[in-house]
Formats: sequence, structure tokens, C-alpha cells
Amino acid sequence: MNAEGILLLTAREIRSLLTLDECIAAVEHAFRAYGEGRAVAPAVLSMHTDAGGFHVKAGMLELDRSYFAAKVNGNFPENNSRFGLPTIQGVIVLCDAANGVPLAVMDSRDITSLRTAAATAVAAKYLARLDSRTITICGCGNQGRIQLKALSRICRLETAFAYDTDGEEAMRFSQDLTSELNISVKPVSNLAAAVRQSDICVTCTPSRQPLLGAGDVRPGTFIAAVGADNPQKHELHPSLMANSKVVCDILEQCAVMGDLHHALDAGVMTLANVHAELGEIVAGKKPGRESNEEIIIFDSTGMALQDVAAAAFLFEKAEKQRAGARLSFAD
Repeated sequence: MNAEGILLLTAREIRSLLTLDECIAAVEHAFRAYGEGRAVAPAVLSMHTDAGGFHVKAGMLELDRSYFAAKVNGNFPENNSRFGLPTIQGVIVLCDAANGVPLAVMDSRDITSLRTAAATAVAAKYLARLDSRTITICGCGNQGRIQLKALSRICRLETAFAYDTDGEEAMRFSQDLTSELNISVKPVSNLAAAVRQSDICVTCTPSRQPLLGAGDVRPGTFIAAVGADNPQKHELHPSLMANSKVVCDILEQCAVMGDLHHALDAGVMTLANVHAELGEIVAGKKPGRESNEEIIIFDSTGMALQDVAAAAFLFEKAEKQRAGARLSFAD
């Protein structure tokens, strides 16, 4: 056991230590390391309940030292309306991968939100058109907010359309983000009409029915499908997947829990039809966008290496700043 004790980082401390720009850089490094073969494939375990479910995501990265992290998250979409609780709750355990010593335990909620949006930003860097100015955010909860903030770091956005099944949520999203980002954020009630005017679309919902089909997207659009992180969730119609260039975060995961899973089940795609994993593109092993007419989909199911990268960065920064508390399980 670590003689200095295990570092404990609360949500408040994480928000003060990890910026969005730092998280984007850490996540891009993780994708590059994986694409270059310098990181083993991460693992995931999922268990489902009637109201939601749990997943455990684990991975290892060689950074300044060798790190292992495992994240245990509960995801319960009706938590807010039923109990006044967050949709996502959990913890990340960070260990020294060289000797197994537990180094830190940290709240996972903000890390999950930041690293998910950071992955979209990294994907947009390589897959969105350089002249992208208009975006649609489908799902105006916390993740939608961070997605828009992250993409504003990568693209020179001028207009954003905000769609949510809860119109009041979309209105609040519009008011808050217009002021914060100094761009025009407009609530919309017709998702397909908004997407047909957009260069980028992010779907981040718990939907179990397709939200967008092949006729809803114009040539050249970049779509980040973020919501489908279990086999029941479904945001993009199989026909849209089949007619697009598909890039996965982790192919094996997307084949069982992402929107790719539904396209495979529908028989309109095979694994061979997937263009690449994002890490291969970041590492320069496969091309990203090859024309301004391609529709490119980033199927984002959440890669454990994103969690390892963010947690390791937080741990090292907290150590330097002497932030957080110490726990000891020693006798």
C-alpha cells in the first residue's frame, strides 16, 4: 500500500484542476498511443437493470509512469426526475501499473463528461471540414453543453442549433451557451431541419430509437454519435451508418454497444465496412476526411484509455499542487 496514502479527489477539486483544453490534449495523446500500438486494448464490463445499468471500463497507459485505471459508473437516465440525482455517478481508481499500488480514488462524473466531449473534439479535428461553422446539438443536458464547449475549441463555430425533447431544456441551453460562448445558439423543434443546415451534429441522448436517417444529413457533415453506450441505445438509423464513412473509438465496443451494433444487426454493414478506429487516424496510419462531400460518423462508446489519461493527468497535477485528501487502508 502507498505509504503516503491514497489520494482522494472530489468533484469540486476535479473541476478546479482539469480544464477542457487539458483534457482534450490528454485524450488525443491516449488515442495516438493506442493507434501506434503503445497501449493494450482497454476492457469493458456491463450489467443492466430495468432503470439503467453499470459499466466498468479499465485500461493502462504508459505516461511519465505506468498507469492503470478502472472506472465504475452507474448510468440511470431517469434519476433526475425520479430522485433528483445525476444520471451518471461513479468513481475512478488509479493505480501504479508497475507494482499495483493504488494511487488515487476520484469522482468520475465530471471526468466522464469532459473526456467524452474531448474525444468528440479530437475526432472533429481530424474528421470535420475545416470550414465548419454551424452545429446541431441533439440532447441539451450536461453532456450537450460540454460537447458544444469542446467543439468551440476546435472549430470556429458561428451558429448552434439546440434540440431536446424538453423544449424548456433547449431554451435554457440556448440562453446559457449564447452568453458563455458568444455565438448564436438557437433552440429548435425540428431536428432533421436543423441538421440539414449544419456542418456538425452531436447526438448525446439516451434514445432507444433512431433520431436521424440517411435523408436528414447533407453531404460533408461530421456526426458524433455519443449517446449509445449500451446495446439498447440507438441514435442513428442503420441506413445512415451504411451510407457514411464510419470511424469508431474502439471497434470491438462499437460492434456490441454503439450505433454500429444496430447497423450490423440490420445486415447493412459488416466490420470490414468500418473505415478506421480514431486512434489509427490520429496516429497517421489511416486517412481522416478525404473530401468535403463525405458524411463521416464518429461512433463514440467511451474508451477506457480516455479515463486513464484524464485520471493520470489529474493525479500528477494534484500531487504538484498538494490538492485533495489522503486515505490510508494500512493497519
